[in-house]
Amino acid sequence: MSRAHLDKQKSDVASMFDAVADRYDLTNDAMTFGLSRWWRVENTRSVDPQPGEKILDLAAGTGSSSVPYAQAGARVIAGDISEGMLEVGRKRHPDIEFVYADALDLPFDDNEFDAVTITYGFRNVQDPARALAQMLRVLKPGGRLVITEFSTPTFAPFSKFYKQYIMRALPAVAKVVSSNPEAYVYLAESIREWPAQLDLSYMIRDAGFDQVKYRNLTGGIVAIHHAVKPGAVKPGGQS
Repeated sequence: MSRAHLDKQKSDVASMFDAVADRYDLTNDAMTFGLSRWWRVENTRSVDPQPGEKILDLAAGTGSSSVPYAQAGARVIAGDISEGMLEVGRKRHPDIEFVYADALDLPFDDNEFDAVTITYGFRNVQDPARALAQMLRVLKPGGRLVITEFSTPTFAPFSKFYKQYIMRALPAVAKVVSSNPEAYVYLAESIREWPAQLDLSYMIRDAGFDQVKYRNLTGGIVAIHHAVKPGAVKPGGQS
């Protein structure tokens, strides 16, 4: 069975997601006891898609996160490195544009998007700092960055229990509902190893973003990070 490792080689990560594409959304719902649907609603609220905006949704997978942006009237580009995910996404959502897009080398022009978002995929990127530089590049001045990612629970006793749960229970649940349970061993490991909320905030700030902030969902199991590309034109022509 296909499984990536924590060195996050692009080809390994892509192959792993190719192998789970068909049942990926179902597996996520099962493993989060349905919470992933509420997290998706909160993610959409943070992105705040507006009619006519152009939004880049990275690590979009089969397009579950992209659909609400399109429904709000935005033009959405759903990008991913997994051809398997992209294929499933195109079949399910033919009205959304799915493209191969490596976060480390985005195939888009400078200052092209009103918002860039990535949901549960940033921890799979091999070089987060380089990916942030690319996201900054393709955003318009004043454009929004929203990163929704698994994070560190804020209540210490629960955090210890949670980390044990994801290492033991996630692969077990995945074995029942997923076509590739081995992949979820990597996903559990990657969640445990991912930086806490403040560390990721500092990383985003150091990449050149302004107005960096985050808010926790479900006690910090997930955190939504929001930032803005500097340089927006203010009323009166001042930047």
